[in-house]
Amino acid sequence: MNRQILRTFALMVCLTATGCVAENSNQANKNAVPSPVSSPTASPSPAEDKATKTQPLTLPVLDAFFADESFSGLLKTRLQLTDEQVTKLKDLAHSETAKLNEENAGKGERESSTARADAEEKIGAIIGADKTRQLAAFVGDRWSGGTDEAADKPAAQPKNAFNAVPTDSRIVVNAPAYRMDVFDGGRLIKSYKIGIGYPQFPLPTGLRKAQVIIFNPTWTPPDEPWVAKMKNISAGEKVAAGSKLNPLGPIKIPIGGPSLIHGGKSPAKLGTFASHGCVGLTTPQVQDFAKLLAQLGGAQLTDAELAAYARDKTETKQIKLERPMPVELRYETIVVEDGKLHIYRDVYDQDTNTEENLRAVLEANGVRLEDLTEAERTQVLDALAQMSGKSGAGPVEKKESPSPVASPRSSSPAEKKSNAGKTKTAVVKNQKEVVIEIGALKGKGYPAPVALDTGSGKTRVALSAPPKREVKP
Repeated sequence: MNRQILRTFALMVCLTATGCVAENSNQANKNAVPSPVSSPTASPSPAEDKATKTQPLTLPVLDAFFADESFSGLLKTRLQLTDEQVTKLKDLAHSETAKLNEENAGKGERESSTARADAEEKIGAIIGADKTRQLAAFVGDRWSGGTDEAADKPAAQPKNAFNAVPTDSRIVVNAPAYRMDVFDGGRLIKSYKIGIGYPQFPLPTGLRKAQVIIFNPTWTPPDEPWVAKMKNISAGEKVAAGSKLNPLGPIKIPIGGPSLIHGGKSPAKLGTFASHGCVGLTTPQVQDFAKLLAQLGGAQLTDAELAAYARDKTETKQIKLERPMPVELRYETIVVEDGKLHIYRDVYDQDTNTEENLRAVLEANGVRLEDLTEAERTQVLDALAQMSGKSGAGPVEKKESPSPVASPRSSSPAEKKSNAGKTKTAVVKNQKEVVIEIGALKGKGYPAPVALDTGSGKTRVALSAPPKREVKP
């Protein structure tokens, strides 16, 4: 297998029915877990209700949905598309997916927005503008975790709950921060550095559920042009568990919709674009996470069992969680964390680094923009512009205060002297975040990482005893 094919293989492996999209074969039926009668109570989420309905639609995302054999039929019945239109859409999505290049992912300007615009134009040429909007809404609903079964739909999410700290046990993933957190009864107990979806195949948002842990998963290559170019791989022929050609690593965790949390990533892929709509971890990370998830979900998974599954890589095993765990996928580029303001790059071109959102985040933490010093405001607004992902972005235009009572706080002579020469935020190309200390935010915000696992496998949370769980009346 030559180097180019290897690169193509590495790029596309998640875009399959058993990769970063839901399985659509008999294997899917084996892995399916019935929805429980009740699920954990959901605590506030940062996404507005409409956010789960406006997932980015790109042609590679559409291609992933076509891996589900029932999707074509749904387009005909729900959107009243013709056989010819569905065939043209499928061929278009396939051809565009084959053009993706892993090495260049994230290096261009406004890649996500360009991919969305390209999809809108090319899909519109086939089915028209109205049907294109309907298709985007339909895919967005399913991409955010919506299904035809009411019991499987995400719990209602409150509006404007920015940087919300869970009060229950759940997994929180914030894509722009390349971070996954594990909460137990409202207490953060473990954090992981992760890989996220490519700009053309972004990690979605919404509230999901993890119900099963699958050890040594198999992989069924899809019927894609790039698969035909690969040696020893044929579309539809299952790749065995433990095979070096299997991209899923030793463990995969379906989280509803076309998404997974899975291993198999190299440490170099963490903190980067690394998948097609999945949360990517290294092998040590996913093993550590699986044990923690099992205990939080009330399932039995000992160190001996984990080691046995790792030794026998050819046998697929499943562990069902007694308590399905909520998995919250967020897209927050402005985060107050442990007294500091973190502004992350707008990796998916969602135009979230705005003064309006900044004010909302600050106010959620009891602080107004006008409460900041002049130097702090200048730093923050400049960082917003620089981390927006827009080429040549200048300072964000300052808006007048919405209230005549609120006026900018004046800096004292001492503050002016201390802040001299520090009012400009220097941001290097491709910098992923800017962190600004703000006095008014001291002691406020989302918690800092706990026992952060950066992929080395050396940082682990103590799991000798089951984690303390919340007690509900």
